[in-house]
Amino acid sequence: MKDWLKRISPSKSEISNHKHMRVFGDWLHDPNLWHLNRRSVAGAFAVGLFFMYMPPFFQMVQAGFAAIFLRVNLPISAALVWITNPITIPPMYYFAYVLGCWVLAKPPAPFDLDFWLNWHNWLEILAPLSVGSLICAAVCSVTGYLVIEGLWRWNLGRQIRRRKARLQNSLRARNPAPPLEAHPGKPET
Repeated sequence: MKDWLKRISPSKSEISNHKHMRVFGDWLHDPNLWHLNRRSVAGAFAVGLFFMYMPPFFQMVQAGFAAIFLRVNLPISAALVWITNPITIPPMYYFAYVLGCWVLAKPPAPFDLDFWLNWHNWLEILAPLSVGSLICAAVCSVTGYLVIEGLWRWNLGRQIRRRKARLQNSLRARNPAPPLEAHPGKPET
């Protein structure tokens, strides 16, 4: 799991040299921000998936600040906010809007491009979208954290079982069991 995460995560230099991340300066040198352990990765998923549902303005900087503050893996936190992109934003935020309308007991507007591009409608949309986004962010964050914790523990248990089996096989190969001998004085059947 660690190897896969290392392959897909942005490197320290990519994060440090990103124009929006330079604002963090010396804070980026904290080694805890680059560790790949259960706590750091699960926390990074929680941070990244939370800020994924926040308004798409400086999400990476917000996730970076939270990762630095919480001392979780920075590259994973920053990378996960890119789940929201021009392709995924419309369905994700419309779902958040509909959820917010349901919570606030308001009828949702249909998914009509003219309605959504008219700036006068944004005051009507803002409250349900904010409520829905916060709910979606919290649910995604908690779910991501718990899933990574579970996967990490499952993977660790699997590694321990493999090591144990290798050790037992190695011990059996070194000390083969003596053949069973018949008891003296008893006839074999």
